[in-house]
Amino acid sequence: MGGAGKSFASRWGVHIAVLLFVAIWTVPTLGILVTSLRDRDQIAVSGWWTAFSTTPQTGATRLPDAEAQQERDGGYVISGNIFPEGEEMRVTRFGTRVQAPTEFEAGTVADLRNGETLVVNEDGTFEHTSPVPFEGRGQRVYYEARIPPRFTTENYERVLFSEGIGRSFMNSLTVTVPATIIPILIAAFAAYALAWMRFPGRAILIAVIIGLLVVPLQMALIPLLKLYNGVGAFFGVPSKTYLGIWLAHTGFGLPFAVYLLRSYIAGLPRELMESARIDGASDFDIFVKIVLPLSFPVLASFAIFQFLWVWNDLLVAMVFLGSTSNQLVLTGKLNALLGSRGGDWEILTTSAFVSIIVPLLVFFSLQRYFVRGLLAGSVKGG
Repeated sequence: MGGAGKSFASRWGVHIAVLLFVAIWTVPTLGILVTSLRDRDQIAVSGWWTAFSTTPQTGATRLPDAEAQQERDGGYVISGNIFPEGEEMRVTRFGTRVQAPTEFEAGTVADLRNGETLVVNEDGTFEHTSPVPFEGRGQRVYYEARIPPRFTTENYERVLFSEGIGRSFMNSLTVTVPATIIPILIAAFAAYALAWMRFPGRAILIAVIIGLLVVPLQMALIPLLKLYNGVGAFFGVPSKTYLGIWLAHTGFGLPFAVYLLRSYIAGLPRELMESARIDGASDFDIFVKIVLPLSFPVLASFAIFQFLWVWNDLLVAMVFLGSTSNQLVLTGKLNALLGSRGGDWEILTTSAFVSIIVPLLVFFSLQRYFVRGLLAGSVKGG
């Protein structure tokens, strides 16, 4: 009973943990999507979780000046609407003093001074009356209103159809696809050799690869750039090319790729390899016909990681590729579009969601192999 109870509790614990991680990843993504579709003014006054309900907003406006008055029933009237045409807001309270901006309820007649009255209705229409002619500027009015949910695609139109966004998208694909495939090809050969082939210095090489896992990208970036420029100048290869950024991403991704693939390949059944050798298969035949097909889950798992790292990269792309209009990757273009206007949340969230669409497609197309790849090497073959 104790074992069964423990197993039951463990299963529920796993389920709760999975749901927690799903919520941690899903809720921010949902927030980005909702915010990217909201009106700019509503983003500034309320959070995305209020997007489907009316939100309160306070404001102030000035009524038309004396030139707009009309004579009526022995008095003078200025009327109109405090909101621009097409604005859908419902006034709840209003006032004429900054000390009491919500002094009166919408629809009530406010007695101002010397016989002047003002009424502001829920739909924003107003009527300002006076027994004597108005003079000078119009009355200042403060209001509290509730705004219905407003959604728009203008944010996406601004981001997707800005000049150069298509070229930057293709630049990102040109960088990301080779920078994902090249390290996989190199790491697969290296992982097989480190797992099943015996040669001098094998243990030291494995230790070096493990040590490289902890080297920060920022620390290695400048030395690598100097080395690349020096070698390129010696062979007459121009800097700021796709070749340079492919090599940079390959270098930064190889240690993890080799470590992950070796752990998985080393766990393949030894009997399978020995049987193939008895049948006369060479190491290359074993690698191509046996190891690669069996290693597809871990290859797909690393491909997801590498694709995400390269696609979302900005620093390496700016250093090795440049920032001209013909070289700028998508992250750089979106960053340039946002510029120094840190308050443009609608552009920031829309750009963020645009940038994650392709990684999401890659992840969901390979996600069935993801868990198996993460468990690489955890179970050894018998």
